[in-house]
Parts: sequence; C-alpha cells; structure tokens
Amino acid sequence: MTILVLGLNHKTASVEVREKAAFSAEKRTLALEQIQHSDLAQSVVILSTCNRTEVYLHNKHISPKDNEQWVEHCLHWFAQIHQLELDILRDFLYVKQNQASVQHLMSVASGLDSLILGEPQILGQVKQAYQMSEEYYKTCQNTISSELSRLFQKTFSTAKRVRNETNIGSNAVSVAYAACNLARQIFDSLKTLNVLLVGAGETIELVARHLLRHGVQNLMIANRTFERAVHLVEKLDQSEHIQILSLDDLQQGLDKADIVISSTGSQHILIAQQMVENAQKVRCGLPMLLVDIAVPRDIDSSVANLESVYHYTVDDLQHIIQRNLTEREKASQQAQSIIQQECDDFFEWLKTHQFSNLIRNYRENADIIREELLEKSLQGLRQGENAEKVLQELSYKLMNKLLHSPTQVMNTMVKTGNSGGLALFSSTIDNEDKSN
Repeated sequence: MTILVLGLNHKTASVEVREKAAFSAEKRTLALEQIQHSDLAQSVVILSTCNRTEVYLHNKHISPKDNEQWVEHCLHWFAQIHQLELDILRDFLYVKQNQASVQHLMSVASGLDSLILGEPQILGQVKQAYQMSEEYYKTCQNTISSELSRLFQKTFSTAKRVRNETNIGSNAVSVAYAACNLARQIFDSLKTLNVLLVGAGETIELVARHLLRHGVQNLMIANRTFERAVHLVEKLDQSEHIQILSLDDLQQGLDKADIVISSTGSQHILIAQQMVENAQKVRCGLPMLLVDIAVPRDIDSSVANLESVYHYTVDDLQHIIQRNLTEREKASQQAQSIIQQECDDFFEWLKTHQFSNLIRNYRENADIIREELLEKSLQGLRQGENAEKVLQELSYKLMNKLLHSPTQVMNTMVKTGNSGGLALFSSTIDNEDKSN
C-alpha cells in the first residue's frame, strides 16, 4: 500500500512553471478519468492553487520491488497531461511517499508550507480539492478509498488543532493585514468608524476586504483615476458601504475620517500636515489614525506632532510584521509536534485497518477453498464413490490448504527469531486445547 504525492510549489518552481503545471477544471476531470481507467491508483486528490500543484495518489497493490517503476509511470503521466518535458520537470518536482507524504499534506493544510506562514486560506483549498474528487467518484458510482478518505479527514482535524492550539495564524504578516490590526488595536470597534482609503491598487483592495470583513460600514475610497476606484468597488461587491472620492475631494474625506490608510504610486505628498490639522478642527480633535504604506510616502510625517493623531509608516508595519513572523516561527515548531502526533496516529490506524483487511481476506479465501473442495466431494459422492473415502480426502485436503499459510508464517517467525509472535501463537493453541 502506497500514498504518493507529486508536486511543485512556490519554493521549487517559478510562476511561469507553476502556470504550465496547473490543473484547470477540465484538466482535473481528464486527470481523474485517466487515473481511474489506468492502474496508476485506486484514488487520487488533486490540489491546484496559484502557489502549488500537488497530486495525491493511493495505490493498494504496489509491492516494494515494483515501487520505483510505478513512481516513474506516475511522473510520466504528470508530464504528459501537462505536455511538458519530464527531464525539465524533474528539476521542479518533489516526490514523497507514505509517512513523508502524510506529514507534507498535514503541513500544507496547516499553513506551514505556504508563501505566508500560517495563512488560513489553504485549508479551504485542500478541502475543496478533496470534495471535487469525492464528487467525481460519486458520479462514477464509486468512492474514494477508505485509506485516502481517512487521511484527508485526519488532515482537516489536524489543521484545526494547529489553529486552536498554537498562535500560527494570530499575528499579522502582511502589510494590509497589519494596517487593519493597528486600527483594531487603537479603536474598540470599527463598525461605526469612518475609514478613508487613498489609492485603488492591490494593497488597498486587500485592506478594504479586511475592513469589510471586520464590519466596517462607512468606507471612502479616494483615487486619482475615478474609473479604477469604481472597478475596485465593483470587485468588493459592497457598494452600499463605499463612497468614491476624487483626490480633489481628499480634504472632504479627511474631515470625516477616523482612520486613513494610503497606498498610491504618487511621487509627491498627498496629505499635508495642514490638511490633517484642518480635519481635526472639523472633527473636534477626536482620535485619528493615519497609516502610510506608500513608497514614496503619501502622508507628511510631521502629522505625528498633532494631538490625538496616530501616524504609522510602512517601516513601522514592517517591524510589526517581522516580530509577528518570529512568533509564527515559534508556533510552527509547536505545530510540527502536533502534526507528528497525528501522523503517527494515522499510521497506527492504517496498520489496524490493513490487518482487519488481512483477516477478512483470509476468511474469504478459506471459504473459497471450502466451497471448491466441497463441490469436488459432492461430485464424487454423486458418482458413487465410497463416502468414507470421500470424507477422509475432504478433511485431509481442507486441513492442508488451511494450514499452508499459517505454517509458512510460523516458519518465517522461527527463522527471524520472532519469539513474541510465536509465544502468542502458542498460547492461542493452548487455550483452544483447554477449551476443547
């Protein structure tokens, strides 16, 4: 039995390579079909995000001597479906099996292998990947193997443990998130505050999403290009909470704003000290937070001298982020300990599960032997053979066939010095003798 992961990620491959190896919805379906109709695996889950592509395969029937050849077949399939040269792909791909693949999956789902350590989105992406495979197999009147299903359920609970028992996700490590965290630390609640965002780029979009997620209901966006601000509002899909301003109306926005977060590409100061001073007169000196995450700066640093004004620059946020990254690194060590425990627990279950299958298969095989010998005996009786002779032959052959495998196992235990197994077997026989 083998669990195998083939993959590449932001650590091993450039974005150009990752794009070529990504699975679209159509290619994912094709991959599942190809694997189902081949001998590569009984079940597969495909995880494909902007930062990684990973294929998790479960094959119950690969022996150690066939393993290397099977892995090579899987690699050829991966290269072929993406129409890439395998010799080139080998430089970017990682291959992990069994315990290493289980630890890797749990680390990925817990955010320990992400571009931003501890980011929470990856768990949802792993769950979605599993659900897509589950839905595919249902349409084929099939199911994901119990082993792979158990692995992913175990992974989800492990990631939840990591979130609950460590601080892996509690400290801001992006500029946008750190800016929002600052606001939440200074003000008790963001819901009733007026927030002014200056700019309409990617960073401001992330800031806006964080703020809206935390209940901000009065948001203003000021940008040089009005159309770009409109496009951002459309993407956020929260137009009822957002007012768009031009940069000419910046003072109007400042007069209302409790929080100002600015990130533009301007080469000049946009918010001068006098503008903030004027705003504070209108606002009657209420606390005001200004966060400047632009380079070059958008806000005159002298605003920090004004009463009740809190001013932070991108350098201040970077110090916060670095401190938080250190905290996340500590938390990741705790997380690795949790993952090791859960990985060991999964393999204990797997051993038991495989042994239960062994017992079932042995009993099924014994029943097949019994049926075959019984049919031969009945056939002999129908042909008029001596009944006592037929029964003697039946009992002798049945005993030999049923004892063949256990006898081989005992011989192996003797040769390898497995005294524990032999003692257990001996005590079982003694107990049977006494009961008889």
